[in-house]
Amino acid sequence: MQKTYSPKLADIKRAWHVIDASDRPLGRLASEIAILLRGKHKPMFVPYLDVGDNVIVVNAEKVGITGKSKPDAKMYYHHSRYPGGLHSESLRHLMGRYPDRVIQQSVRGMLPKNSLGRAIIRKLHIYTGPNHPHASQLRGTEE
Repeated sequence: MQKTYSPKLADIKRAWHVIDASDRPLGRLASEIAILLRGKHKPMFVPYLDVGDNVIVVNAEKVGITGKSKPDAKMYYHHSRYPGGLHSESLRHLMGRYPDRVIQQSVRGMLPKNSLGRAIIRKLHIYTGPNHPHASQLRGTEE
């Protein structure tokens, strides 16, 4: 009988992926990013360890939003933890101010809601323009 392989943290090799968000639907982009961050594309995937890769997203301001009424109808909420401190913002307004937060919140919703999910989201790097400061990490890997 064969034994089950359990990956160790020393065995994990983390690659860097660069994803261009230009004209890509937000949900499909977020699900692809979540799979890479979680490590589900690797044969050594286990649900209790962080075996995923690092992901760099460029051109976040050009992400595609499908649907005519969605930019005005989709609302994002956050609370200041003070009484009456619930703040809401439409997708159109949030894309104008912080387009990286739209992608980050959609990816975060696809990750586990525990300490593992918080560790995984730290490997996501989102930039609004086409440039990023991670050229040295990409040396030796393909973009």
